[in-house]
Amino acid sequence: METLNRNSAWRLHWSGILAKLAGVLLVVAGLSGCKKEENKYVAPPPPKVAVTHPLVQPLTEYLELTGNTQAVELVQLKARVKGFLTQIGFKDGDVVKKDATLFVIEPPPYEAKVKLAEANVDSAKARLLRASQEYKRQQQLIKQSATSQSEVEKWQAEQDAAQASLDEAKANLEIAKINLGYTVIKAPFLGRVDRHLVDLGNLVGSGEATLLSTIYRLDPIYAYFNINEKDLVRAMEKDKEDGKRDLAPFPIYLAIEGEEGYPHKGKLDFAATALDSSTGTLLLRGIFENPLHDGIPKMLPGMFVRVRTPLDTIPEALFVSERSLGADQGGAYLLVVNDKDVVEQRSVRIGPRVKGMRAIMEGLKKEDRVVVNGIQRARPGAHVTPVQEEETQGPSEGKAEEQPQAKPAPTPATKSKANSGKAASSPRR
Repeated sequence: METLNRNSAWRLHWSGILAKLAGVLLVVAGLSGCKKEENKYVAPPPPKVAVTHPLVQPLTEYLELTGNTQAVELVQLKARVKGFLTQIGFKDGDVVKKDATLFVIEPPPYEAKVKLAEANVDSAKARLLRASQEYKRQQQLIKQSATSQSEVEKWQAEQDAAQASLDEAKANLEIAKINLGYTVIKAPFLGRVDRHLVDLGNLVGSGEATLLSTIYRLDPIYAYFNINEKDLVRAMEKDKEDGKRDLAPFPIYLAIEGEEGYPHKGKLDFAATALDSSTGTLLLRGIFENPLHDGIPKMLPGMFVRVRTPLDTIPEALFVSERSLGADQGGAYLLVVNDKDVVEQRSVRIGPRVKGMRAIMEGLKKEDRVVVNGIQRARPGAHVTPVQEEETQGPSEGKAEEQPQAKPAPTPATKSKANSGKAASSPRR
């Protein structure tokens, strides 16, 4: 019995050992299988990028220029006669009406000169009357042989001299009245007067015409600007197509510092005859309304302004979001996904910005798919998974900057790549 029990114990002991060895071998085999599975390379799927087709909208192409404003009329008010300044009829910066009295220069001496000239005219008239009557009497006497021919000729000469004296006196009277008129300086038009440069009581007009002040006509107002030769040729070609003879009929739009867009509408009313050979530009001028509000105009002479004028209308221009544009040493570019879902870097010529969207003038087609989101994952030459972004209806403020709600792009190449990527991939531990 003891021998039987001892043998049973040994069998149980060795059975336990064998069971433990089998468990260890199974664990090792399992670990070997997992390690082999982890070492197998699984290619990652192409990165997803949001794409959209460019928006097709009409575009008016403008020439954008810079210039300065100038007053339509500017008059320097000067003292044309000598005298003491006795009156200033405005406050500095006032808006004055036409013919309003601005300055008065000591009228009494010039009023006296007018009276003296009038007296000289009366005296000359009296001499002429006496000479004319005597000449007529001598003509009657010569017919009766009661006088000599020399007497007739003498009084004829006296009459002519008296007539000349009268003409001279009248001319002196006219000059005296003109000088008297110069003592009162009036506004030549409705405008705004600058500050006065001479105070009351000062002697003016002594030796030269003394500048007293300046008056500006501010409504309307001019804007002068220059166009380069290249743009000028384009505008002239457009004129020829439209049957126009010159640039003058073009409407133009203007903005001053701090204004959004171009709120002031005017018209081009002058173009210089020749280009400036030193700059290669042509001088142009536009005229704009500039109403006064409480005596203050919107625009003042000498202001820097932005000007633009329509040049041409493109019926189907292409627009993209500004966020899709990049730039390098070669200029602006877009990332475009081709029909093989490969990213291409496309150099483009950009146009104006219209309500949050940028016009693309060259380098893009309307069927192209432009990367608008995930640009950092889209490397030129790399495969990607394009995801179609919702398109907006047109260039509108704010919509171009909204984040897209993505959906799969309906292209066969995309679907096949997506399916093959799913089949090739497997969960990684």
